Formats: sequence, C-alpha cells, structure tokens
Amino acid sequence: MLPTFDGHNDLLLRLHKDPANRETIWLTGEGRGHLDLPRMRKGGFAAGFFAIYIPSPVSHDSQDYMAAMENPPFALPLPALITAEEALPTAMSMARQLLWMERASQGGFKICTTAAQIRACMAQGVIAGIMHMEGAEAIDETLDNLYAFHAMGLRSLGPVWSRPTIFGHGVPFAFPASPDTGEGLTAKGRDLIRACNDLGVMIDLSHLNEKGFNDVAKLSTAPLVATHSNAHAVTPSSRNLTDRQLHMIRDTGGMVGLNFATSFLRRDGKQGADMGWEDVLAHLDHLLAILGEDHLGFGSDFDGAELPQGIGDVTGLPALQQAMVDHGYGEGLMRKLTSENWLALLDRTWKA
Repeated sequence: MLPTFDGHNDLLLRLHKDPANRETIWLTGEGRGHLDLPRMRKGGFAAGFFAIYIPSPVSHDSQDYMAAMENPPFALPLPALITAEEALPTAMSMARQLLWMERASQGGFKICTTAAQIRACMAQGVIAGIMHMEGAEAIDETLDNLYAFHAMGLRSLGPVWSRPTIFGHGVPFAFPASPDTGEGLTAKGRDLIRACNDLGVMIDLSHLNEKGFNDVAKLSTAPLVATHSNAHAVTPSSRNLTDRQLHMIRDTGGMVGLNFATSFLRRDGKQGADMGWEDVLAHLDHLLAILGEDHLGFGSDFDGAELPQGIGDVTGLPALQQAMVDHGYGEGLMRKLTSENWLALLDRTWKA
C-alpha cells in the first residue's frame, strides 16, 4: 500500500456540526462518516486538503437535492449567495476545528504550509493537513479576510462552491449538462485571483463554471488546478471537466484530483454506491490520456459525497490502489498518482 495524498475532504463540516462529540469523531471514530484518525492511519491517508465550506441555509421548502440526483436527468437550482458577514462565523469555526485537530492528535497530525513540511510529515508517519476554502463566501470585498486566513495557514482556495459569490459563479448540479453556465469572474473575482497569486495560495477550479475557468486561465500566473473533478467525456455532469479544460490544465503544469463521488463517476449520473471499478478506471484512463501521468492524483471528497461500495471510506484506499494495479498501472505511475504529483504541484505553486 502506497501513502495517499488527497485533494479534498469535508471532515471539518462534520466537526463543525457536532463539536460536542469532536473527540470521538476525530480521535477514536464514531462509526459514521469517511474519516477519523485511526481509519486514516489504517487506510494510508498521508496528507490532504481539509475544506472550510459554508453550507446553504435549509428552508422548509428547499428541494431534496440528494433524492433528485438519484433520478437523472436533473437540473437543480443554485442556492442563493451568502454574504461574508453571514459566512465568517462558520468559516472561523471550521478553522478552529482544524487547529484543534492538530493539538488533539498529540503529534499525529500537523497543519502544513510548505511542501517540505508535508514531505517531512510523510517521512515521519505524521498525517499532514492543508487548510483549504471551498467557496470564498467568508472572504470580504476588501480581501482583508483572505490575508487573515492566510496567516492562519490557508494555502488553497476555490472562489466558488455550486452557488454564486461576489467573485464568480459555480456550476449547478445537473446531468447531463455542460459546465458552460452563467457569467465569468466579477471584477472582485479578478482581484481575488491576483491576490492569491501574490500570496502563493493555490486556486481550485473544481466548482467554477466554464467562463470563470477561462477567466482564471487568462489571468492567473499559477498552474490550473481542479482538486476534485472528473472527465466530462465519461460522465457528462456539469461538475466534470471537458477535454478542452483538461488540455489547458495540462499545458499550465496543473493538476486534477479524481473525485470519488459516485454521481461524478457513474456514466448514468446516479448516486448509488452499487458500482464496480469499471467507471472509476474509465475516468482514470481518460484523464491520463489527456493530462499525462504527471498531472493526475486523487481528490476523494471524503465526508462530502456518496462513495463507490468498493471504497466505502478511507480504509478503502488500498482496494482502489489494488484495482489500479490489476488494471495495469505500474509502480512508478502509482507513486505519482498517489502522492508524488500533488507534492510536485505544490512545489510549482506555493511560495515559501
């Protein structure tokens, strides 16, 4: 089993929702969810991006998104914009949870801000965590909050989740559908991209619509990255990347993390976990064919999505690796896909 570097998870949301039980959730595991410290060690989870994510308010007439996604075709409306004033308390709560995870682990987990720190953790058997922001709702118009979160350890940011922000527009949950939905970056969004470039904060394009993706590509001086996205040619979800986008990512020396969410893997667009390895391997093969072997890794979406039954939770990572080996992936390629490509990407993106 090779150690795994993971491009995306939502464990902080679980801790935020149930802070009274966070010691059980993180340190011993409460029998639910995809991640906890013991299972991460068992599954070979060595490093990853931990997302600060602002959930949409739930109203009495809100649509049951999960149920709707069980029956393609579907096209679900985007949630409403959330202001920085509304989002900041939740974002701070999740940042506090990440800082607490480091303290509570007593040396078993460390927040890292450089690739060298991550490599040192991996060499010592310490799990490395990176503070990421999935949707920039908590960042204000002046970008003051960006600098504050950067000082706390933020090193990766997606301008949007699947709803608009003052910076840009996310793709809706829709299948079959194109990612070409809505307008591109706003003027404030262009300011955000420039500031992230200046700080060395990695920009995540996974939820951004196609016009916004194009705007980032024109403006950014950093490699293009989609931390948890799949191939639109295999599964035509609005969340997946077209071949044109994949070529652009490759040409900038960028990176894509394979998303384990069933609805972005299955060719029928359904969410059910009752699937084998065929569609997973089809996405990997297609992404490799376009990106090349140096620009692909994993972006699991642990604790944020339904996973294939063969994976189940973080302890299923060895089974995924075995399926890839059985499919013909050699040891050198496996090392790149499981961790080396992500580390090389951070070398190209982050500033010391």
